[in-house]
Formats: sequence, C-alpha cells, structure tokens
Amino acid sequence: MNAVPSAIVLPDLTDPAFWAGDDSLPILRELRRRAPLWHLESATEGPLWCVLSHELAGEVLGDAARFSSERGSLLGTGRDRAPAGAGKMMALTDPPRHRHLRNLVLPYFSKRKATELRGRVVELTRQVVHGALGAAETDFVRGISSTVPLTVMCELLGVPDEDQGHVVGMCDRAFLGDTPEERAEAHQQLLPYLFGIGLRRQGDPRDDLISSLVTHEVDGRRLPLDEALLNLDNILVGGVQTVRHTSSTAMLALTRHPDAWEAMREDGYDPELGVEELLRWTSVGLHVLRTARTDTELAGRRVRAGERVVVWTPAANRDETEFEEPDRLRLDRTPNRHLALGWGPHYCIGAPLARVELAALFGVLSEAAERVEVLRPPVPNRSLINFGLDSLDVRLHPRAGRG
Repeated sequence: MNAVPSAIVLPDLTDPAFWAGDDSLPILRELRRRAPLWHLESATEGPLWCVLSHELAGEVLGDAARFSSERGSLLGTGRDRAPAGAGKMMALTDPPRHRHLRNLVLPYFSKRKATELRGRVVELTRQVVHGALGAAETDFVRGISSTVPLTVMCELLGVPDEDQGHVVGMCDRAFLGDTPEERAEAHQQLLPYLFGIGLRRQGDPRDDLISSLVTHEVDGRRLPLDEALLNLDNILVGGVQTVRHTSSTAMLALTRHPDAWEAMREDGYDPELGVEELLRWTSVGLHVLRTARTDTELAGRRVRAGERVVVWTPAANRDETEFEEPDRLRLDRTPNRHLALGWGPHYCIGAPLARVELAALFGVLSEAAERVEVLRPPVPNRSLINFGLDSLDVRLHPRAGRG
C-alpha cells in the first residue's frame, strides 16, 4: 500500500467556502502532487475517498462495474441513505438500465440534433445579446446566460408555446431564486406542471421529449409516470445549469484574461477548441460521487465495498501530468481531454447541445461587444454541486458601428 504524506492538512473539500477561495486551486495542486487519492473525514458527509488526479478520475468514472451511481452521484443527500430517484433516474442508475434510459432520450441530444438546432440557438442568442448591448447594466447570469438554454429545453421537451413564459418563470425561480426555500417551492410547482402535460402526452403523444419518456418502454414495460417526471426534471436542470454556470464563470474569466478575449476575434480562431478550454477552465460541476461495489484497490489504497469515492473535477482538470500549462487559459489547447462533462457511461448526454450553446454565445458576444465591463464584484453561489455565480453585473460595450 502507498502511504499518503501527512505533512499537509487536507482541507474540507465538502465545504463550498473552500471552493470560493482564491487559494483552492494551488492547495489542490500541492495535494495532487503528493498523492492522487486522499481520505477525508467530512463533518457533513462522513468518510470519503477524494480523487484529485486526471488518470484516477478516468478510472473511477469509466468503471461502472466497480463504482456505482445508484447510491448517489452527488454529495448532499445524506451519508447512509440512497437519494430519491435511486434506480429510477439516468443519473442514479448503472448499466444496463442506465443505457436503456439513455437511449430513450438520446435522439434529442445527439450531435446530429445539436447541429440541427445550431441556427435556432444562434438566432435566440443574437436576440438576447443585442437586447443587452449598450444597456447601462445587465446581470449576465439572469439576463444572458440562462435565457437561451431555458428556451431551447422548453422546445425540446414539447412545452406548448403559450406555456413557455410560465415554465421559464418557474425555472428561473427554481434555479435563480434568492433563497433555498424559494428554489424548492418553484421545483414543487414545476413537477405538477410536468405531471399534467405528461398525462396528456400519454394519450396524445407528439415528437417531443416528454412524449418519448411517458410512452416508451424500458425492460418490456412502460416507464412509470413518476420515473419519467424525475428524469425530465433532471434533464431540465442539467440542460440549463451546466451552460448557465459555465458561460457566466467563463465570461468572468475572459474579462480577467483580455488576451483570450482578443484571441476569439482573430483569424484562425477555432470556436470548438475555445469552448473545450472554457469548459476545462471553469469546471463548474465540482464533483461526481460513486460508491464502491466491492472491495477494490485504488491508487494502491484499499477501498471497501460501500465506501464513497468523490472525483473532484477542478483538480483533475488542472492536472499537470495531463495538461501542459494547466493554469493558463489557452483557447487553442489541443489535445484537451477534460472531464468537465464527465467520463464513461455517464458522460453528459447534453454535451453536444451545451457545446453549441456556448459556442453561439461567445461567438455572438465577441462579434458584437468590444469589451465586457464588470461593474461590481461577482456573487458566487456557494454551491457544492455546480459552483458558479448568482450574479455578474456587466455592461456590454458595443463594437464600433453597433449599438
């Protein structure tokens, strides 16, 4: 067994305040250099194995036979009980059931579908950005980064046009409410709405995501309505949150790295490479949780069946053994095998659409705005799940001849 050095104190990585600190990444770098795997006794989560290296993260996330998702994919649901939806939601199932559920919705999130949606995404993005161009002040989080993902998800789900304003309002409160109580109340309003439309689509299916989930069969039986709703809610949350947090934290990063902002407008700039680097740099999905199925060995340490293993994404995505100059924002970085969208069987199903939405946003912004001015210090959301910003107040200064 490899011994772990004890000269450095392991901070509580389950405390969101740690990730809000400017010294979090240097601390993780030093920890990772000493050992790729650490054991943490968290005051709130209990004992955890913490994965900090890129190689070890890929091993855990890529091996569903050894490391299960069914007892939770995220911290925060309690130490000793499975979360609600375990074995029912895509995020909380293992193969082969996970694959069956994934195949039901895959046509709506394939690379081909994302390519089909690109024109619509660019059109919506231009409307949003040009509406904010030259305004005295805009909250980038609420006014820019959330609007397009919410609208596109409503269209994919099959929310009727006349209901979209209502659903977007509920989602805004569910994702952006000022208090946990407000966000929880909005989710409780959203679920009955989805239940009602799901019932209608069982009898009158259409070419949309809701119909697909409430009418198709898994393992020879129709997916129960409550399971369909849990998956719809999870898809909606994931489809909005990843893009919202990535785009707002990436925008902040670009204001702090003006050379990267200017690089977006240079001849030869590749938006696909740029998006991958912004995903790596921001790494807004802070962690992924797995539970050991059996006794196993990981980085020379003994991990027992039932013990929980956490992959810390920002640490893996700054691993100098995988990324050259990992602490530099290089929009032409290649190769770039980041883990911001996961790895293995649970690789983010919405990744192609997220890439299209992010490329559209920063393409339109760099084309329309000379610079983006941050008006006051951003407010971090202090979340352990998707670490991003609650607000980022900016002014978009139009390029010459615009606005």
